Amino acid sequence: MNPFRWTFRAQYLLGFLICAGLLGFALYLEHFRNLVPCPLCTFQRGAFVLLGVVFLLGALHGPRKRGGRGVYGVLALLAGLVGIGIAGRHVWLQNLPPDQVPACGPDLSYMMDAFPLADVLRKVFTGSGECANVDWSFLGLSMPAWSLLWFAALALWALWAAFRARRTSTFR
Repeated sequence: MNPFRWTFRAQYLLGFLICAGLLGFALYLEHFRNLVPCPLCTFQRGAFVLLGVVFLLGALHGPRKRGGRGVYGVLALLAGLVGIGIAGRHVWLQNLPPDQVPACGPDLSYMMDAFPLADVLRKVFTGSGECANVDWSFLGLSMPAWSLLWFAALALWALWAAFRARRTSTFR
């Protein structure tokens, strides 16, 4: 039952299930605990969706050759790095001194309707005061900090699954 010895397909399926579980937990907090996601949280969800899709496609395809697995490993790494960048920015905003926190801005749906996409992205990644609020924490870490850890762990998991040496056997 050692997941480090599972097949590529099973390892990528586990990665997909973890992404789906994390997104499900975020939706639970939003709809049942009334924690409205800030714009950076919404983009982190998008990065988890992207990473989950890469994991799912890798699991469904299940390439046998190292090169095919490597493509999925690199794609998962890129999706993970996007998530790490967004979550890292969010953690940085949450740890700013109160006098340096930017003012609160409009919500994401309003910005998408009112501004071009490039302006929305710039405003979101600049951050706003609502992104600096810590509304939920577990074991002393905020939700963006947990997201940062999960993105890093999942990116490493994807690379391990894609590039580890595999024994050829008639039983695998």
